[in-house]
Amino acid sequence: MSSSQSVILQGVGFAVLATLSWACNFIAPYVLQGYSIQDLMLVRFVMAGLIAGVLLPFYRAQLRGLGPRQWLTGMGLGVLGYLAYSSCIAGGVIYGGPLMIAAFIGTVPVLQALLGNATHRSLRWRQLALPISLLCLGLVLINLHVLRDPPGAAPVLWAGLAFSLGAVLIWLSFSVINQAAMEHLHTAATGVWTCLMMMGAGLAALVLTPLAWAADLLRLPTLGFATPDALHLYGWALFIALMSSVIGAGAWNLASRRLPMVLSGQLIALESFFATVLGLAFHGRLPTMTETLGLALILFGTAQSVRIILTTPRHDARCPSAL
Repeated sequence: MSSSQSVILQGVGFAVLATLSWACNFIAPYVLQGYSIQDLMLVRFVMAGLIAGVLLPFYRAQLRGLGPRQWLTGMGLGVLGYLAYSSCIAGGVIYGGPLMIAAFIGTVPVLQALLGNATHRSLRWRQLALPISLLCLGLVLINLHVLRDPPGAAPVLWAGLAFSLGAVLIWLSFSVINQAAMEHLHTAATGVWTCLMMMGAGLAALVLTPLAWAADLLRLPTLGFATPDALHLYGWALFIALMSSVIGAGAWNLASRRLPMVLSGQLIALESFFATVLGLAFHGRLPTMTETLGLALILFGTAQSVRIILTTPRHDARCPSAL
């Protein structure tokens, strides 16, 4: 196996870990214990910011190597890719239902793969036809119930559509900006870059907390900060913060250094795969035949994408670390 293929396989491993970690975001509706989604989100991101504050002293040398613009970019990406994206996900669930937002998020891997190939041209377009078709079909089968049972109409539906579309646009913007910024970072700065994103999201959550409190969006002040249910909420918020904000973001930054954007875009489809599996586990049921076929197509399409990248000559499929 060549060194470039080894780097790509490492990137695939980190991407799988990242998507598995990010899928933990989708268990939020199952662990609220009577509290609001705003409670969980703000507690989660404040915890992520505190974790970043604890970890940053270990990256003093790497911090000194970053300029003020890189500091602001990293923290801004945390606000965009963590807090804003999660807020749109929550808004999509509240106003359009979990089915609508799942269908919209399912378009992200396809759109990012197309965008990645358009900007970096790693592969010939006809090489993408089969894996992207498999991903599309698999995502449609998993979310087929959205077509059969669409959410309600009127202004609430339009709000759900707006939040869902916003989530897609925010994630695509985050991916492009983050991948471009990572190409100008030293390889040793990946950990501190993740910390900066976590800190940015945590500071934004602190600023938004009094506003959410004044708007009566929080239930912690009325239900109690030290009840057993509140402690249950804190535990899940810490778990999701560690999985999504620490492990997920860190693994994705490592993957971004090793993979061309056209492949990393398609690997994001694994987030829908893992989210569906976790959702089925919390519902305590097995997947239907349609869902099983959709999950299988996503796995097969992802494997086909990796095979194409590995067998493409190195001058056609360059990864950031090779550049």
